[in-house]
Amino acid sequence: MAILPILRFPDPRLHTVARPVQVVDERIRALVDDMLQTMYGSDGVGLAATQVDVHERLIVMDTSEQHNQPLVLINPEIVRRSAEMAVNEEGCLSVPQIYDKVERHARVTVRALGRDGEPFEFDAEGLAAVCVQHEMDHLMGRVFVEYLSPLKRDRIRTKMLKKTREEQRDSKPRA
Repeated sequence: MAILPILRFPDPRLHTVARPVQVVDERIRALVDDMLQTMYGSDGVGLAATQVDVHERLIVMDTSEQHNQPLVLINPEIVRRSAEMAVNEEGCLSVPQIYDKVERHARVTVRALGRDGEPFEFDAEGLAAVCVQHEMDHLMGRVFVEYLSPLKRDRIRTKMLKKTREEQRDSKPRA
């Protein structure tokens, strides 16, 4: 297993629409394991393959208190959404240290394949509903900051670009 590099907003690769996984094989299971290790190592509750520059419809998440109930969603689709909406504060591993309020459906029903390739369906509410909708946005090439005003989005873009430049400068060897 390996910790994978996470793309950071405004990297244009985050806007790539993911294609369906054709076959759940050892390559996909190895990617799942690496994504779980990456998510846990980054203190995240969800990670989409798009965020690690793999543009296939795959999500890992774990919204449990003890972070010991990983959920693997291959080719996920939302089959039902509640009419009720809820506003929650969200963050993102691709937009570190930025949090803001986003409105999403309060409850969703999701159908997907598991790590074993078998289909399953589940209902999500609360943090799990927020997480699955957030990660599915990534599979569609959308980052949560796109729900924010253009002014906020531009400020975040500027902040993230500055942070990336500083990190690149600090990582260069000095003579």
